[in-house]
Amino acid sequence: MKTTLKVLTATTLIACVLAAPLAGYAADEKKDKKADAKAGKVIPYPLTTCLVQDEKLDDKPFVFVYQGHEIKFCCDSCKPDFEKDPAKYMKKLAELEKKQKK
Repeated sequence: MKTTLKVLTATTLIACVLAAPLAGYAADEKKDKKADAKAGKVIPYPLTTCLVQDEKLDDKPFVFVYQGHEIKFCCDSCKPDFEKDPAKYMKKLAELEKKQKK
């Protein structure tokens, strides 16, 4: 019984120690986005479709900032695909922006 309690306590402490930096990272990422937006550095996302899946964006798309550009996806599972080859998708975004301006 004492051994089980020790293992449970140790597991809980390890989980807390490992999770703490992730919580701080999430908070820092939100602060960075707000600071960039206030400074006017973020270029708004011009499309109504997901950059990866080409699906129409709903009311609550997954949004993040990449190199000063706001990027929107239909869901958070598109971000890993984007991160595999961001240059490909940024080129695609630039091409689609040019088409929209014409």
